[in-house]
Amino acid sequence: MDNIINVNINFLDNVSPGSIARKIAENLRKRRLSLNLTQNALANKSGVSLGSLKRFESLGEISLKNILLLAICLNSTDEFLSLFEQSDYQSVDDIIRAKYVKTRKRGRKND
Repeated sequence: MDNIINVNINFLDNVSPGSIARKIAENLRKRRLSLNLTQNALANKSGVSLGSLKRFESLGEISLKNILLLAICLNSTDEFLSLFEQSDYQSVDDIIRAKYVKTRKRGRKND
């Protein structure tokens, strides 16, 4: 039982906003280096301040606008464009069910 609890706790640690941001920052740094760009060169090319880029690569903190500017410079916008898209269908039954599901125009208020 303890093993199951530990696995679940580790899973939750891996999906925290901070850990996701650090992983994205690590991927950006690897991409930047693979293109043989310095931090200064990428900052100049993207219009993102050098300080913001350094903070992102070291702490994973950046604004959405700045990360999108960096993604454009690194030709990595496809991932952002597909973020939150509806999942693909897994079976014919999924397609049939989707035909009859109403698309919500707004969310319900939860108190």
